[in-house]
Amino acid sequence: MSLITIGPEETCKAKGLAFRDAIDLLSGKWKICILQVLSRGGRRFKDLEEQVWGITPKVLTKELQELEMNFLVMRTVNNTKPVTVSYELTDHAYSTQKVIAALVEFGTAHRKLVKENF
Repeated sequence: MSLITIGPEETCKAKGLAFRDAIDLLSGKWKICILQVLSRGGRRFKDLEEQVWGITPKVLTKELQELEMNFLVMRTVNNTKPVTVSYELTDHAYSTQKVIAALVEFGTAHRKLVKENF
């Protein structure tokens, strides 16, 4: 197994910044869960609230706004009575799925290693 090498200091800074952007984008208790629920198809706000177990409406609203601001979620106001709002992943958001899967795989292996050694 080899470590990733990233070259000169300028490249290191650029890649470090890109890494930090990605981590900031996906960090937090709820974002990955919301993205995973939406990866199975668009959802109304109330459906998301039910499927992301434990999240409050206020926090869900904040998380969805951040995901929308970062071009990962598209919000649609539906012309229904009463008016409903639905959310779906953008094409850009689907590029996060491989990253999330890799993080889950790493986390699972790491948890197993720690449990076996303590």
